[in-house]
Amino acid sequence: MRTELDGPVAVLTLDGPEKLNAFSARTASALGAAYAACDADDRIRAVVLTGEGRAFCAGADMSPAADAFAARDREFSASPVDPPAWRVRKPVLAAVNGHAIGIGLTIALQCDLRLVAEDAKLAIPQVRRGMVGDAQSHHTLRQLVGMATAADLLLTGRTITGAEAARRGIATEALPAAEVLAATLALAHEVAEQASPAALALSKQILWSGADLEHTEQLETRAHHVLMAHPDAQEGPRAWHERRVPLWTLRVSDLPERWDAGDGDAP
Repeated sequence: MRTELDGPVAVLTLDGPEKLNAFSARTASALGAAYAACDADDRIRAVVLTGEGRAFCAGADMSPAADAFAARDREFSASPVDPPAWRVRKPVLAAVNGHAIGIGLTIALQCDLRLVAEDAKLAIPQVRRGMVGDAQSHHTLRQLVGMATAADLLLTGRTITGAEAARRGIATEALPAAEVLAATLALAHEVAEQASPAALALSKQILWSGADLEHTEQLETRAHHVLMAHPDAQEGPRAWHERRVPLWTLRVSDLPERWDAGDGDAP
């Protein structure tokens, strides 16, 4: 796992190209720690997750030594990255530069946006290995594209291309593999420069809350109260009228800890 800063954008790279960035317990721990650090650092306004070499992540390490699907004790979780991407209070963009199989795809589904290589192979093949999809994919995929497509991928375990993923709404955009990271970084920088970090954090929390219509209205109203109480509420329109980049001063770390007064967690 490699972490680099590109201005206000943190680039997290799965860095095991000799094994196509196969996922292990060590990967899960390192990725969770990196996400937590990005969430706590006000300098970071967006996060990009990608893979080194020709794959994004080829899935769990299936070597005999890794014993990827052996029985676990009661501490085992099928969602091993803690915190997951959806808990990070900055937008997390997956630059799926190559194959994303199994948990390689399901951790990308925990991100907010996905740009994928057109010819990448994507699959959640766990039912063909005697397991089920992980990393909350039965929720994230269903919420993203609906029951029919979620069932197609989770219950058949079949492989699709990045181009098909974009057509079916699983990915934001499909591009030639060599362009994926650059395009994702450009989008991350645009968001980091233009959007209020505090507004992004609140909007993301509402989006991932799983709230019904009535509760969503309550969350949006509470978020408006938080944001309208700060000078940034005037800075945004002023910058737009003056055709300049906004100078935001409300930081994610300034937000009230329980602004939402919600009862549950997402997903």
